[in-house]
Amino acid sequence: MIKLTEEREKELEALCRQFRIDIISILHELQTGHAGGSLSECEILVTLYMECANISIKNQYDSGRDRIVLSKGHGAPMLYRCLCEKGFFPKEEMHTLRQPGSRLQGHPCSAKTPGVELSTGPLGIGLSASVGMACANQLMGNDAYVFTVMGDGELNEGTIWEAAMSAVKFRCDHLIGIVDWNKVQLDGTTAQVMPMDHMEERWKSFGWNVLTCDGHKIAGIYTAIEEAKSMRNGKPCVILADTIKGRGVSFMEGTNKYHGKAVSDEEYAQAMKELGGIK
Repeated sequence: MIKLTEEREKELEALCRQFRIDIISILHELQTGHAGGSLSECEILVTLYMECANISIKNQYDSGRDRIVLSKGHGAPMLYRCLCEKGFFPKEEMHTLRQPGSRLQGHPCSAKTPGVELSTGPLGIGLSASVGMACANQLMGNDAYVFTVMGDGELNEGTIWEAAMSAVKFRCDHLIGIVDWNKVQLDGTTAQVMPMDHMEERWKSFGWNVLTCDGHKIAGIYTAIEEAKSMRNGKPCVILADTIKGRGVSFMEGTNKYHGKAVSDEEYAQAMKELGGIK
């Protein structure tokens, strides 16, 4: 496994800081929401798109490319920021987020948005589709990986566990799930809404390889992803990435309030001060 250099790690960390500033700025400008989940998944998506996954505008139609499925579709703002950084569309298009006629809707649409692998929004569907993608790769002899980013609240959905069983049955060892384990969902904490204790044991009991990491440490995420890719033991792998909802903005951290709430002028000023967006 190639180790991530300290220099590259710092570059990706700086990118995450900028992405957080950009997302909060856009959401404030357009007075729309979904900040909390976008901030918690930031390092996960940046590490995938910028370092670990074989995805580019040059291979976007190549059947042998890696695929990233954002199953927690409400995290679309950060997904779009990664895609425009990769060159799938101009950065200026971010200012059309969730506007009529825009290609960048509130949840990803694969029919309209370049780089989006699957239309998501109804929680629980991403892993099922990813199993299909992984099986198709096997049939075609593609040595490609399918990465599925899920929310921990999303794990309440029964379809997740049906897909988890299917992935084991079909020996999808090129399927890597990553759980944005921020412990907060739309209506409250995951413990309040539907307790999902013993997360590692749950996935292991379904036959998956399980890894854990700090979901806000680039090096830890990178190591976990590369370890998952190297297993190839006939089992899918899930990475439980320990994260904080609203990471980087103190008043957003650990609360469901900013799952879909727009940012006020006063809140924007404070967020920019904390993120370093205003000198």
